[in-house]
Formats: sequence, C-alpha cells, structure tokens
Amino acid sequence: MPRESYQSQLEQLREDVLYMSEVVIERFRTALSALEQRDEETAWEVIEGDDEINQLYLDLEQDCIDLLALQQPVAGDLRFIAASFKIITDLERVADLATNIGDYTLEAGEERYPDVDVQGIGDDVLEMLEDAMAAYAEESPEACRAVAARDDEVDAECEHASDEVVRSLIETELDDPKDTNVDALMDDVSRLLLTIRDLERVGDHAVNIAARALYMIENDDELIY
Repeated sequence: MPRESYQSQLEQLREDVLYMSEVVIERFRTALSALEQRDEETAWEVIEGDDEINQLYLDLEQDCIDLLALQQPVAGDLRFIAASFKIITDLERVADLATNIGDYTLEAGEERYPDVDVQGIGDDVLEMLEDAMAAYAEESPEACRAVAARDDEVDAECEHASDEVVRSLIETELDDPKDTNVDALMDDVSRLLLTIRDLERVGDHAVNIAARALYMIENDDELIY
C-alpha cells in the first residue's frame, strides 16, 4: 500500500475515534439529563442507542487490527494505533455505563437523599472525559496529567456521597421502620449507590484514556495501571 494511503488511514482512524467519542459523550450527557428529569422517553433513547455505539466500536476495532496486521507499524505509529484501540474500548464501556443510568432512570422509585449531589459528580466525570479526549486530539501531555490528577478528587466525592446515603439510611429510614416500605427503600438505595459507583467508573475510564494518550504522545506509561 502506498505511504500516502497508509498515512490517510491513520488520520481517518484518529477522526473516527474522535467521532465515536463525540457520540459516547453526548449519550452520557443525555443519560445524566434523563436521570435528573426522570425522563423515561429520553432514557429509552440512551438504552436503544447502545447498538450503534457497539457497531462503531467493532468497526474501529477491525480498522486497528487491519492496520496492525497489514502495515506492521513501528514506533509512534504503533503507539498511536495501540492507544486508539484501548481508547475505543474505554469509550464503549462508558456507553455501557450510560445505558445503566438509563436503566436506573426507568426503575426509579421515590426520590431520596436530594442532598447527595449525583448530578454534580456526573458533571465532573463528564468534564474529565471531554478533557481526556481533547488531550488525545491535541496530543497534550499536560492535559493528560491534569485529567489523571482529578481522579482522587472525584473518588473522594463518590466516597462521600455513598457514605452519606448509608449514614442517612441508618440514622433516619431504618431507625423507625413502621411507616417504611423497606423493600422499596432498599431498592432505591441500591440504585443510588450503583449510580454513584457507575459515575466513578466513568471517571476511571477518562483516566485510562488520558493514560493511553500520554503513552501515545511521549512513550510514557506512568499513568497506566
């Protein structure tokens, strides 16, 4: 294959990865909005759109395999293709987590613990995801490290939110259970804790993306874990 065609394929791969990220980020943003508004119609849009993202992933996976098998890239090109392959895997998993949030919206019961800032956590991990993809697009090592540096803060937010749910459950709801539908209560609490856990995982995937981007840019694996 002529060198021009090979370089064109590399550029097309970059553009396609960025396109997939735009679709996933918008899907995740929509899931957060559906959860906040308790909008079942929008939640269904997120859930039913998962097949589209899965197909994008499979197509890009095949593109990466073809480039590796047919071109036998070395050095920077090899790191770029390998990083892109890993990044689309993280994006596909973020889309799965968005689908989970859509499911939680459909199953939502009574609104409990309004002081637990689920939307604030969602906004933070969404920003991390956007910044990680910008680091990949712009090949910015500083941006990669900045995304990773925010992970501890988000983890602390999630831990605090989970602790607040459990504390409130023990101190108020279960202290006087006479007027409480315990089964419904535990379903709602479980769903809320799962939502917090899934948002934390989105932050983890953003860090993974930043780590792979840094490896691609500088051949530096310091953020990979």
